[in-house]
Amino acid sequence: MRQRLARVLGGVAILALVAGGAAACKKEEPTTPGGSTVSGLKIGFFGALTGDAAGLVTPGKNGAELAIAEYNAANPGANVTLVPFDSQGSGDKAAPLATAAVADEKIIGVVGPAFSGESEVANPIFDKAGLPIITQSATRPSLSGKGWKIFHRGVGNDLSQGPAIGRYLKDVAKAEKVYLVDDQSAYGTGLRDEVEKILGAAVVGKNKVTEKQVEFGPVVTAVKNSGATAVFYGGYTPEAAPFLKQLRAGGFKGTFIGGDGLYDANMLSVTGKADVEGAVVTCPCGPATAAKGNFVADFKAKFGTDPGVYADVAYDLTKIFLEGFKAGKTTRADMQAFLGTYNGVGTATGVTYKWEANGELDPAQVSIWAFVAKDGAWANPQQLPKS
Repeated sequence: MRQRLARVLGGVAILALVAGGAAACKKEEPTTPGGSTVSGLKIGFFGALTGDAAGLVTPGKNGAELAIAEYNAANPGANVTLVPFDSQGSGDKAAPLATAAVADEKIIGVVGPAFSGESEVANPIFDKAGLPIITQSATRPSLSGKGWKIFHRGVGNDLSQGPAIGRYLKDVAKAEKVYLVDDQSAYGTGLRDEVEKILGAAVVGKNKVTEKQVEFGPVVTAVKNSGATAVFYGGYTPEAAPFLKQLRAGGFKGTFIGGDGLYDANMLSVTGKADVEGAVVTCPCGPATAAKGNFVADFKAKFGTDPGVYADVAYDLTKIFLEGFKAGKTTRADMQAFLGTYNGVGTATGVTYKWEANGELDPAQVSIWAFVAKDGAWANPQQLPKS
């Protein structure tokens, strides 16, 4: 094309035509201040969006949607979209979903995976493709020790949460006899191990349950026979809710506590108000309903409900990817480099997000909170001491 024009029009005419064409392109495609086209880029969201565990993940997806809606409104023509990958919390579904995500070259970053088990399956696929991820809720400590360059964690891990639970049982609940139960998941077992390290001789028994288990009679009997005054459960709501209900029916009146895997509305409703009353959950996240700025009001206006667990965290993590787009980081490699030097304060959480070389959040920014079931809601948020 250029050679033919040169013969017909001459060099001066070429310069004029090229300059005019470049101007036309700029009018058609929105650009960042640095000149990099951002129109049509995507962010993935990976986690259980349907099924029994969705209550822990859908608030975060909504938070991510809110961040993108605000960005698109402020940057006409950007047309960033959120692409959901519904794992249903299953490691079996994680590999094909991760493969689908990396195949879409417009996906420059992923919020998630939400759970530790699915992370162990999906993250090697993301790493091979160089697709950076920031998980808002996968807390198993070993995830940062796999050598995945793309891995970033937006909250503290169970090396912080587990000991905090142990200290809560000792110092707040004053429990002298504790029974430990876990669901054998990457998350549940890892959290239980950290709790046990703190409790030591106060542990009077241990037991395991399985995914989708609905009858817990033998475990309930073991708890009663142990004389335990407190039960720690490592796992997720689908099994914890019927387990707690059966514990109460069996006469157990002591403290029941679990990690953030139980911190959702389903744990309150499925268990039953009377049975869940007084149960305690912890989370490496503050109460989303007390988030900073306009987040709570904007979230409620868009979705008609108060923000749930990790909604504010996912909102802030999505905004980090969007900051990258705004700065012209429109390839996976550029986004990965951007995250490696990122240092900024989340507008909803107030957390300073900056990562160590292994993808862990700066320890100074980690906080653990406890919540108590009261009148059908998670109430009385209390920030727990770090040591």
